[in-house]
Amino acid sequence: MKKYTAIIVDDEQNIREAMAILLSQYCPEIDLCGMAASAAEARILLNNQKVEIIFLDISMPREDGFTFLRSIPSGNYSVIFATAFQEHALRAFKANAVDYLLKPINPVELKEAVAKAIYNHELRQKFAEANDIYNQSLSNLQENMRATSPVISRLTITEQSGFRIVNVEDIMYLQANNSYTILSVTGNQKIMATRTLGDFEKILEMPQFFRIHKSTIINLNFLAGYSSIQGNFAEMSDGSRHDISRRKIQEFRERIKQYTLTID
Repeated sequence: MKKYTAIIVDDEQNIREAMAILLSQYCPEIDLCGMAASAAEARILLNNQKVEIIFLDISMPREDGFTFLRSIPSGNYSVIFATAFQEHALRAFKANAVDYLLKPINPVELKEAVAKAIYNHELRQKFAEANDIYNQSLSNLQENMRATSPVISRLTITEQSGFRIVNVEDIMYLQANNSYTILSVTGNQKIMATRTLGDFEKILEMPQFFRIHKSTIINLNFLAGYSSIQGNFAEMSDGSRHDISRRKIQEFRERIKQYTLTID
């Protein structure tokens, strides 16, 4: 089994110790080589040994997690954030190719975050462009976390061969494909994302996005028409037609009325 060297950076001793125990029990692929109670201590660890993964607390006194990241070489490390933040902050995490854990740490979530971090780490080793996009994703996350509005403007999409940043306003519709999602973006682009449609529904909690069917979310900005002939269909600006489920049709009509009033 390949091992990945890691450090824990958190100002709370009990959190550091609990995570170290969980890593030893549930994540044998992680070789924990140090723990730090501050950003300054973490930089010393990074200078003295090779580190591939950083488990990083966001809210630390004097120097928070984002400030610390700006002080070290970009692209050298994969980061798993540990946070107690809720609601729109979690949407910001989910909108980017960044791994995170909620405090208190859950063993199952820890295993999932580590697996995802390793997968992303390997992608970045194979594809040079992935490093640049990962760093941009970290910047997007910081902007979203500090914004007063919960609206997400950009998504970092994880593909099988790397990452891609997409402007939310360019997404026309999303379709489920087993455990993946196909995003149809302006310019006739199709992007296969390694997330479920349910994940995207939680991220895109905005008036313009509406789930018309268990397999489809549409952006109402690209809705060209609605047809009830031989079924209920949403007609999109690219000429595609998508089924609207019976249980969604009334809500769809109401949303159209509300949304039209909003944008008039």
